[in-house]
Amino acid sequence: MSVEPKLYGSQSMTAALRRVLVRAPRDEDLGGWQICGWRAAPDAAAIRREHEAFCALLENAGCEIVLSQSPAAGNPDAIYTYDPALVAEAGALLLRPSKEVRLGEVEAMAADLEQAGVPVAGRLEAPALAEGGDFCWLDEETLLAGCGYRTNGAGITALRRLLPGVEVVVFDLPHWHGRGEVMHLLSLLSPLAPELVVAYPPLLPVRLAVLLEKRGIEIVSVPDDEFDTMGANVLALAPRVALAVEGNPETRRRMESTGVEVEVYRGVELSKGDGGPTCLTRPLLRA
Repeated sequence: MSVEPKLYGSQSMTAALRRVLVRAPRDEDLGGWQICGWRAAPDAAAIRREHEAFCALLENAGCEIVLSQSPAAGNPDAIYTYDPALVAEAGALLLRPSKEVRLGEVEAMAADLEQAGVPVAGRLEAPALAEGGDFCWLDEETLLAGCGYRTNGAGITALRRLLPGVEVVVFDLPHWHGRGEVMHLLSLLSPLAPELVVAYPPLLPVRLAVLLEKRGIEIVSVPDDEFDTMGANVLALAPRVALAVEGNPETRRRMESTGVEVEVYRGVELSKGDGGPTCLTRPLLRA
């Protein structure tokens, strides 16, 4: 009797990435860059090339690419597929972004997930707000949650109800540059292995820093001049195998000095919306 292949389950940030949902940039959506707060207009041809090269790196790492087919309605932020949902062992949990322009991404992703064979296990409703970038699996039973301008207390409470077997540990995020600028929990740290993270310590909530220390989790520190260029936004392809955006050589050197194998991709256009490699992916299956 044949066994059906597992299609979903991702309560980890560092287990081998087997299946991932991505959205290619589309010319008809890029005109909305100002509404979404991108730093500059993206070059349509260049951003497509960068995304194709990014996906090729994922495929070379043994990851199945699931390409979003749903419409984005003129919203270039939709390429940042990490934010509209989490994928737990029971299926997808549809979130509720704080940016009004991004609310339509949730139903679009629901359609993509259905096509990918991932059931919806729950969804958030108003007044809950939550974006994927504010959530980080420390292990399969521990979910770190950042409470800030993108994710509110009601959103975190709703996720707690949807994940009854999971400890959700909440941290207040710094004000930093204010409501208008993206500051997610994953702007501050990215797991590289169960016992290793890359992070920017000056902005880490104290209780989070203490938790990492108690758990014996080592921190690879991002230097001050590489924080704004997303030195802390790194996608683990497997334990101690990482994908990072070009342009942070000291962070890369520090990761490699701890035994991390680092691949880099060009993200000049892809990052104009302040999204790094984690933002560009919605992991469906890690194993």
